[in-house]
Amino acid sequence: MDMENEFDRILFFEHARKTAEATYAKNPLDADNLTRWGGALLELSQFQNVPDSKKMILDAISKLEEALEVSPSKHDALWCLGNAHTSHAFLTPDQDVAKVDFDKAAQYFEQAAEGDPQNELYKKSLEVAAKVYQVVFNLNCLNQFSLPS
Repeated sequence: MDMENEFDRILFFEHARKTAEATYAKNPLDADNLTRWGGALLELSQFQNVPDSKKMILDAISKLEEALEVSPSKHDALWCLGNAHTSHAFLTPDQDVAKVDFDKAAQYFEQAAEGDPQNELYKKSLEVAAKVYQVVFNLNCLNQFSLPS
């Protein structure tokens, strides 16, 4: 991705974040807005250093959980939560802690797929989530061993 497109993405999602924040001040029980806010934070987290990214992901998780308090079966919020937990897991060096996030992600993807069974993206996310921890675990195991010179 070129710099101009990245900059445009940052501007777009920063605008979405600010708009959602202003909307929240007027109507804190708008589950669609909370989902947009969480999604914008999750997108913006990709452009941060690791500590700031993790903080932004946790903020996104908080907004998405708040959306589910308002609308418990909101499948797009469930799917975004799955993505947020996956992103957080990839930034977590402790394998046991990361596994908790990967497991939560799989649960949220499953709930999203159950909420909208025709959504192919939800189904694919669930399928990938079932495999991702094993792949990451195997890569980490390989990285622990060095080949003889």
